[in-house]
Amino acid sequence: MRRRLVTVYVTLLVVACLSLAVPLCVSIAARGTSDMMLDRINDTARFAGLAEPSVLTGNEGTLSGELASYEEVYGIVALVVDRDGEVVASSRPGLTLADLDPDGWPEGGEEVPGPVRTALAGNRMGADNVVWPWQDGPLIVAEPIGRSGEVVGAAVTFSPTKSLRRATTVQWGVAWLVATGLMFVGIMAAGPLTRWILRPIDDLDEATRAVSGGSLDTRVRTAAGPEELRRLGESFNQMADTITSMLESQRTFVAYAGHQVRNPLAALRLRVDGLSRHLGPDGAQDHGLALDEVDRLTRICDGLLTLARAEDAEHSMVWEDPREVAEDRVAGWRPIADRAGADLTCEGTSAVSVPCVEGTLDQALDVLIDNALKFGGEGVRITVRVDAPVWDEEGCGHLDVHVVDDGPGLPAEQLERATEPFWRDGGGFGGGSGLGLSIVVTLLELQGAELTLRTAHPNGIDARIRLPLPAFRDPSTSISD
Repeated sequence: MRRRLVTVYVTLLVVACLSLAVPLCVSIAARGTSDMMLDRINDTARFAGLAEPSVLTGNEGTLSGELASYEEVYGIVALVVDRDGEVVASSRPGLTLADLDPDGWPEGGEEVPGPVRTALAGNRMGADNVVWPWQDGPLIVAEPIGRSGEVVGAAVTFSPTKSLRRATTVQWGVAWLVATGLMFVGIMAAGPLTRWILRPIDDLDEATRAVSGGSLDTRVRTAAGPEELRRLGESFNQMADTITSMLESQRTFVAYAGHQVRNPLAALRLRVDGLSRHLGPDGAQDHGLALDEVDRLTRICDGLLTLARAEDAEHSMVWEDPREVAEDRVAGWRPIADRAGADLTCEGTSAVSVPCVEGTLDQALDVLIDNALKFGGEGVRITVRVDAPVWDEEGCGHLDVHVVDDGPGLPAEQLERATEPFWRDGGGFGGGSGLGLSIVVTLLELQGAELTLRTAHPNGIDARIRLPLPAFRDPSTSISD
């Protein structure tokens, strides 16, 4: 945008300077020519008045001396011709029209110049001709000599234009020098002017990137720039304040709700657990299911609290072995899987430690295993597999953790939507709020990981967690080093 703005500005500046310089140069040349033309017309008209008797009688008299004195003083050739173009008197003895420079005549070498023919036709010259610096010919001025309304001859002056052209060139040089100076100053001012105009836009772009990256306290400076852009920055700041306030209120509500519900659930868990000694063998299964539901509600509250903290600026990072985390979560869920008639196993070897936000990987595995048990159906087989790390040529890599089940699965189009908040397939299997997978996505995004849902073979769902690996990082060092 800066380049386009500078281009438009410089183009308009050059066009404006040319629009002023070109007419000014034309005006300078026209004014100089007009001044010279009027002066020569007056002189030639005077000669025409003096030459009438000589033309009628064919006797030069004192006219030749008058013309010679004029050329001696001003360096301008003057002569008088009759109606046939024959010279009656001239400033030089024996001078004819053919002796003058015919190449400078507009007609290109004819015996009688155009202005002389115009005067012999009874017409007076106008002052609309312009002598340009690149023209070499003289300025020819002719005045008709008349008697009783009849043209009997013409007085002609041939003025050299070298001094006029030189003066015009000098004035043109000054005009172009001023125009070039103005363009140079304007071009030099293009950078600061463009920066001043675009500074609010640059600040707005930086603030937008910062806010989209999670830095919600970033604001746009509104002290510089055009008024319209300053108002735009103020509007952005107001919008950012509103969004920040709404998000803060949302996080506060979620954290408050999760915390307030967590305490009654803990008390309920103790009371339900205490009922076991008052139940007979027939109620043991229902008692275990009730405990599982209470535990599930507790995990949901933990997830809500995690979401409430998900947008904090600082997160505690630790090095974890995904294999150890997977084994721990499988051991924790195996009793529940046994009661549900499911087969839950863990595969893979201990590979490498990865940096994780504390508590995110185990919570993500909890949600995925819970979903597999809930929607996989009776007798579902669930495998938590930790793959070997994969490295690229630049030394960076990733490590995949899979939670694979052989349940009914979901169509491909529904797998793409399964991570959306509050989405459910509508099948009514196990109920649920539709927040589990969206919580997993949020937890993994805290550490740059990602969740991908794919169809397993021959059936079921393969939930893959891809954890990024730093470039040959020593796991014995701290994350902040």
